[in-house]
Amino acid sequence: MPKVDYTAEQIKEIAKKENVRFLRLMFTDISGMIKNVEVPISQMDKVLDQKMMFDGSSIEGFVRIEESDMYLYPDLTTWMIFPWEAEHGKVGRLICDIYNADGTPFAGDPRGNLKRVLRHMQELGFSSFELGPEPEFFLFQLDQNQNITQHLNDHGGYFDFAPMDLGENCRRDIVLELEKLGYEVEASHHEAAPGQHEIDFKYADAVDACDSIQTFKLVVKTIARKYNLHATFMPKPMEGIAGSGMHCNMSLFKGKENAFYDESGELELSKTAYQFLAGLIKHARAYTAVCDPTVNSYKRLVPGYEAPVHVAWSGHNRSPLIRVPSSRGLSTRLELRSVDPSANPYLALAALLEAGLDGVQNEMVAPEGVDRNIYVMSEEERETAQIFGLPSTLHNALKELRDDEVMINALGTHIYENFVEAKQMEWAAFRQTVSDWERDQYLELY
Repeated sequence: MPKVDYTAEQIKEIAKKENVRFLRLMFTDISGMIKNVEVPISQMDKVLDQKMMFDGSSIEGFVRIEESDMYLYPDLTTWMIFPWEAEHGKVGRLICDIYNADGTPFAGDPRGNLKRVLRHMQELGFSSFELGPEPEFFLFQLDQNQNITQHLNDHGGYFDFAPMDLGENCRRDIVLELEKLGYEVEASHHEAAPGQHEIDFKYADAVDACDSIQTFKLVVKTIARKYNLHATFMPKPMEGIAGSGMHCNMSLFKGKENAFYDESGELELSKTAYQFLAGLIKHARAYTAVCDPTVNSYKRLVPGYEAPVHVAWSGHNRSPLIRVPSSRGLSTRLELRSVDPSANPYLALAALLEAGLDGVQNEMVAPEGVDRNIYVMSEEERETAQIFGLPSTLHNALKELRDDEVMINALGTHIYENFVEAKQMEWAAFRQTVSDWERDQYLELY
């Protein structure tokens, strides 16, 4: 989305002209859930003066009840008016950073934490970290009572169109709404699985791109409801078909120059690109806990459904974890294919950036690229090529995260401790659940 440096006065003028009646102050908790405080337009001066408080103890992973008062600092560049009409007037939106009562940035704010990591990047001489996300989602039918069913909205496949793709009108409406909000949509199409869709938007600097991902999720869910559909970003909602990923296309810039591009380099990649790639390879098993943060995420990361399961890279084939798309010049980038859309984008990007910067700072050497289909290689062949697998469960991913100081520093102590605690509880609850599969397999047999 194009960034506009609005002033407080400009926002007030626009709100009055467009008859905005409510302000939605959005932020994201540690688990990646979008939270908001909605206030009437009469509170605009208080909001713009950074005096709007909320109870931080009510938010997952924020603070204890005895230190609950927190401030919402709106980022004026995120001002927008939602294009759908509200019954009681238009709604304006501002994304906020979270501050403590003493006016210092809150260490548990995922957006603020990403800004902290970006400052580290700037200290190393880079000006921006660019992200082009490719989020996928499923559309499920709602029943007559607006409850979510397990019926997908179509039986289409990759790049299918109507009448096979019954979600085409919904997806087109989503694109139109996104464009009204200023998104530059590069592509939208039906994905490989029935009921699965993908909309890609143009790359932007990391914070803006993460803001866009969160807004995108809200728009998709809102428009889907108009078509009596439920949009879900759950990584693997149905067995036997592909899950939803959110491939992340990443590049570092120095001013207007793409630091990953070198016309004379191997594959036209720079030394920086290979070092960043080496960092992504080294820390892959640890940042998987952040980039694939649910029990369900690991039902997607299995062989046979296009998702990567091996830590390797290639300039040609799509079976490894990291791919180097063919575009060069300003579009030179590394595509990480393991991330799924349940990830908190601010935390995922902080982890990925620190992983890559660790490679740059320590001048790591990337392993040889793998141009064979890894899925058909034998275990012995993978061992010889030093190709290892991603964690197979959330539990294993958390163990890798706990052993990686670089990734812990990427999250910061507050977020790391609260994230791990929440995910350990999630895993413990899952372990105690007896599934239909287990009853089908064992109830009669034993």
